[in-house]
Amino acid sequence: MARTEVLVAGAGPTGLVLALWLAKQGVRLRIIDKGDGSPTTSRALVVHARTLELYRQLGIADEIIKLGHKLRAGNWWASGGYRARAPLGNVAIGVSPYPFMFILPQDIHERFLAQKLLDLFGISVERRTELVDFVDHGTHVSVKLTHYRENGVQEAEDCEALYVAGCDGAGSRVRHVLNIPFSGGTYEQLFYVADIEGSGKTLNGEGHVNIVPNDFLLVFGYGENGRARLAGRVEAERSKTLSENVTFEDVALHAVEALYIKVEKVNWFSTYHVHHRVADQFRKGRAFIVGDAGHIHSPAGGQGMNTGIGDAINLAWKLAAVIHNRAEDSILDSFDAERRPFAQMLVQTTDRAFSMVTANGPIVSFLRTYIVALLLPIVLWIPFVMPRLFRRMSQTNLNYRGTSLAEGQAGKVFGGDRLPWVAIENGPDNFEPLSTIAWQVHVYGTAKDELVKWCEAQDIALHPFPWSKVYGKKGLVRDAAYLIRPDSYIAVANVSGRAGEFDSYLQKRSIRDISTKR
Repeated sequence: MARTEVLVAGAGPTGLVLALWLAKQGVRLRIIDKGDGSPTTSRALVVHARTLELYRQLGIADEIIKLGHKLRAGNWWASGGYRARAPLGNVAIGVSPYPFMFILPQDIHERFLAQKLLDLFGISVERRTELVDFVDHGTHVSVKLTHYRENGVQEAEDCEALYVAGCDGAGSRVRHVLNIPFSGGTYEQLFYVADIEGSGKTLNGEGHVNIVPNDFLLVFGYGENGRARLAGRVEAERSKTLSENVTFEDVALHAVEALYIKVEKVNWFSTYHVHHRVADQFRKGRAFIVGDAGHIHSPAGGQGMNTGIGDAINLAWKLAAVIHNRAEDSILDSFDAERRPFAQMLVQTTDRAFSMVTANGPIVSFLRTYIVALLLPIVLWIPFVMPRLFRRMSQTNLNYRGTSLAEGQAGKVFGGDRLPWVAIENGPDNFEPLSTIAWQVHVYGTAKDELVKWCEAQDIALHPFPWSKVYGKKGLVRDAAYLIRPDSYIAVANVSGRAGEFDSYLQKRSIRDISTKR
């Protein structure tokens, strides 16, 4: 019987990133997917700054950026009239090394990640392979798989894993086997998405939103080649009339023409319903649900795929710690405690935004078409608006304050915060050491002798950065010590700069070994 340490079910971006992070940390794994590996359609398009920061830890961020497109600006139209433009290129300099909105179609994204998994670690996705059932025995999980061969033959396989990660989407088989409720609902409206090629002044590599009284159209350009992603809503009456046999010509031409787009080719078109659901728990014994298997919500803000990737990385370092006997199994409970509240908050906020954009009725329509169009240009000129919006959408402001793995405060920085990014002129930034994917200590100023000795004894990297006022502006305290988790969140913010608080933190959480050795 085949045995592995982690079985990853599902090879979308969430499953592939989980596999990459596990493999990088020396965990044996299998990754399976019931599809054949040739996705040509996808709704996920935006890769946010926080995801790119985490990709940098794998050493793949620069390659990803070459594949996609930086969105220079977003434009607001109302009833066919141009209203406002929001520059998005380097909109939040100083917040992240990636202060822009980045576009990369999911099918290209997935193929890149799968190839990296093979090139870097020799791990291939096992395609046409489905998890059918599993049993948690307390010490391991026994799994039943079905392989669907190209000749139509189905082959059954029994295998074992220490843990199972369900990255298998909204219809997750892993979640169904675990019998975890998926609380929430579904919007009544029918929506569409299309990948097109064409010409026109709005196919200029920028984003466009066109609001009309009872409809809207989103346009995201891939670049300067006239290719774009369109998304919108099917009018309620037309949705009932057309049922499921909706075509691009049925729903989109009037909205497209309002933005002066001439469609020359429709590469693909699909309709879908939007759901808003969060699973009642993300962990049950030795099985986890990750990404869309645990939470789905409206596409407002492009949060879904990025949140799934964040889930994967949060889980990966904890699984590696337990599998390598560096921490007790109880640390895995923090996956649910840290990620599920964020998913719940995300569903609520995207629900409000989505409802505002899609709601029917004369009052809402008037507000959306005229009042928002009037106020938006004014609001966008307020200096702090775009950087604040960037922090929220990019997930760089996501934190785990008050959870079991967060402790302390030093200046404006708390345990549980993402490490603030700081770049010093003519020098490396403070994210450079994070590529090791390991525990480490940062000191901005001078490290105390006892801290230096503690780090040597623990075999953990200590990174002292000569003090600069720039660090202070980011809320960091001179000579304080920050214990950084492998996912670049701060575990302990220690204003004293001494090592005693770190020992206490690790002992209370049954973390035995944070050394850099594998």
